[in-house]
Amino acid sequence: MNERYSGVAIAFHWTIALLVIVNLIVGVGHDAVPALRAWMPGHKAIGITVLALTVLRVAWRLLHRPPPLPAFTPAWERGVAHATHWVLYALLLLMPLSGWAMVSGPEGRRPLSWFGITDLPYLPVGSTGASAGHEVHEILGWTMLALVVLHIAAALRHHLILRDSILLRMLPRGAR
Repeated sequence: MNERYSGVAIAFHWTIALLVIVNLIVGVGHDAVPALRAWMPGHKAIGITVLALTVLRVAWRLLHRPPPLPAFTPAWERGVAHATHWVLYALLLLMPLSGWAMVSGPEGRRPLSWFGITDLPYLPVGSTGASAGHEVHEILGWTMLALVVLHIAAALRHHLILRDSILLRMLPRGAR
């Protein structure tokens, strides 16, 4: 039985992880660090990219079973791992959608461009939907940050403290 994730799953994981970390830095930091405000068009484009990649990743995940957790993994840890992964998938879909709704309100619309290559349509949400999108986006952003930190801490715990193979299953082949 293969204990490693497929190359496609690994590519999705690390690409989305990098994009999410960049977007968390810009999203959380743009009010405190004025220089990050200039990155907001990129933040929006990255969010749309994360949305598209996540749709593909979830489709891949539904069609390709991931390797099972090792037998030594306690039941409580399996439950937490599975729940955390599905919540992360939900956040990877809802975060970009709430951000898209936020910028789609009729008041103060700002251009929504995908890296200057193409403009994206606004969602038909109205003022109320845009306002709700803003609130949801902010709450989900902090939730995403907390889960990313938890996910990284769990991976490092397995690798550095427990010294098991959990992290190695998701590392690219040459990175071990």
